Amino acid sequence: MDSGSRDTSAPGTANPLSRLSLEQLRRRTSMKWRTYPDDVLPLWVAEMDTPLAEPVARAIVDAVALGDTGYPAGTDYAEALAGFASGRWGWDGLAVKRTAIVPDVMLGIVEMLKLVSGPGDPVIVNSPVYPPFYQFIQNLGRPVVEAPLGPDGRIDFEVLEAAFGRVTDGRKRPVHLLCSPHNPTGTLHTAEELAEVARLARSYGVRVVADEIHAPIVASGATFVPYLSVPGAEDGLSLMSASKAWNLAGLKAALAVAGPDAAADLARLPEEVGHGPSHVGVIAHTAALRHGGDWLDALLAGLDDNRRLLADLLAAHLPAVRCAPAQATYLAWLDCRSLGADGDPATLFLDRGRVALNSGADFGTGGAGFVRMNLATSPELITEAVHRMAAALD
Repeated sequence: MDSGSRDTSAPGTANPLSRLSLEQLRRRTSMKWRTYPDDVLPLWVAEMDTPLAEPVARAIVDAVALGDTGYPAGTDYAEALAGFASGRWGWDGLAVKRTAIVPDVMLGIVEMLKLVSGPGDPVIVNSPVYPPFYQFIQNLGRPVVEAPLGPDGRIDFEVLEAAFGRVTDGRKRPVHLLCSPHNPTGTLHTAEELAEVARLARSYGVRVVADEIHAPIVASGATFVPYLSVPGAEDGLSLMSASKAWNLAGLKAALAVAGPDAAADLARLPEEVGHGPSHVGVIAHTAALRHGGDWLDALLAGLDDNRRLLADLLAAHLPAVRCAPAQATYLAWLDCRSLGADGDPATLFLDRGRVALNSGADFGTGGAGFVRMNLATSPELITEAVHRMAAALD
């Protein structure tokens, strides 16, 4: 099976989430496993507890054996992404000529904001949302304007339109930084919702930049819709990468993709930005998109199982914690507001349960009282984590 289709009935490989033991994982030197002491279970930062997909590992080894470790060049990555988009999402509108290699998604977002806005121009986000949005936007000299999600975790279009109206004065160049799929809630925006975002943005003169890094990671029966595929999104810009779906964050590479009306904007991207990605990273991401379909299907099936497992564990051991099933990402957004605990529940679970989760407060308005859990690990570690969390309340 190639990367273009998902066969959930017969995945082509064993569940990658069950391949590595805790002892093996603790030998890792990345952020997830080195930030906390060894008695803490780290279910926080977006790294997966998997080995590399074999086609990706082989591509890296072959490149190193050849000494192919220079600067990135060519359009292989973009061509691979276009093929993946056609096969997985039925989208044939990703034009290779309207893409550019960027160091990673967040740095790509920074470059897109530089292209379509200036210092002091507002950037609208749908909180609670990925914390680096706030950090990178503010460091770029753009004020953040929140348009919080509704109680159902979906875009509240009355709130979004009101935010657009507040930032439109004829002198500013506002941008809507859209997270799709949404991190941390795992919400998968529908085609109708994305088309409404595009309609409102056009109406108010707001440019849309979409972070679509989690696009390949969807629950069974769900389908990701690229923002640039909906009517009205022709002047949009998107950032995509294989890094989340194949655990390649340490191999830096991403793609900026422009709609037809944004081609001239992307053409102004400084040439030196393309020197920032890792050439070996580009090779790895390209191999993932072209040859990593079986591995991805097995991962997605494992994540489906983990979502069901978490729901069962919470019902049995932490019934006061609510969690709406996510349609995308490998993240779970846990509502701990009914626990009656003082302070940040993430601090409680870390200090008393020795489980590291992300504090919801870091995700902006609407995040207080929540924690984010990373489900891209083994069922055994998820089970142990929930048992520890429950014990922390005793």
